[in-house]
Amino acid sequence: MTVVRDDADGLVAWLAPGTPLLKPVLVDGRELRSAGALGMFTAQRAMKLDVWRGTGILKVSPSGKPWSVWYFWGADGTFHGWYVNLEREHVRDSASRRTSTVDHVLDLWINPDRSIEWKDEDELEGAVDAGRFTTAEAEQIVADAHAAIRDIEAWTSPFSDDWQTWSAPPAWRVPVAPTSYQPDLIAEELHSG
Repeated sequence: MTVVRDDADGLVAWLAPGTPLLKPVLVDGRELRSAGALGMFTAQRAMKLDVWRGTGILKVSPSGKPWSVWYFWGADGTFHGWYVNLEREHVRDSASRRTSTVDHVLDLWINPDRSIEWKDEDELEGAVDAGRFTTAEAEQIVADAHAAIRDIEAWTSPFSDDWQTWSAPPAWRVPVAPTSYQPDLIAEELHSG
C-alpha cells in the first residue's frame, strides 16, 4: 500500500487497483470463505501471491481505535460507502516502520446515506467455535462495533474528514510484488494472531 498520511491522528494508506498482495487461501487455492463460517478458521491454509482486482481502497486507521475505515468507490469514481473493519489497534514496529493488526472478523458497512449494516456475525460465531476468540473477546468485539456506531452517528473523524472526495494522484505507481518472502513465517503469523 502507499502511505497517504501517517501522523498522530493515524495511518491513511491507499490500495491501488492491480497492487500485488499475499493472501491466505485454502490449501487447494479456494477462498477461505468457501470453507464456511467454522472451516475458514480451522482448515489448512496456504499463502497466495495475487493482485488486488477491485477499485482502489483508501484505508484510514485512526489512532487508539480498534477498527479501520475503508473507503470504496465504483469504477466510475462514484463513492459507494464506508466499511468499518473491526481489528486490533495497529501496533507499530519502529525498527521496520511497519504496522500490524489482527482482524476481528466482524464488520460494518455504512451506505452514503449513513445507514449501517452489520456484516459477518456468523463468521464471528465460527471464530469463537473454532477457538480463535473466546466468548468474552467476541463480546468485546461487538462492544467495539457499538463504539464505532456511536462515532458514525456523531459523525466524528475519520467520517467527517471528507476522505470520500480524495483521489490518488495519477503519477503514483502501483507497488511491486515482493521478490521473495518466507511463507512458513507468514503462515505462522496468520495462525498465531
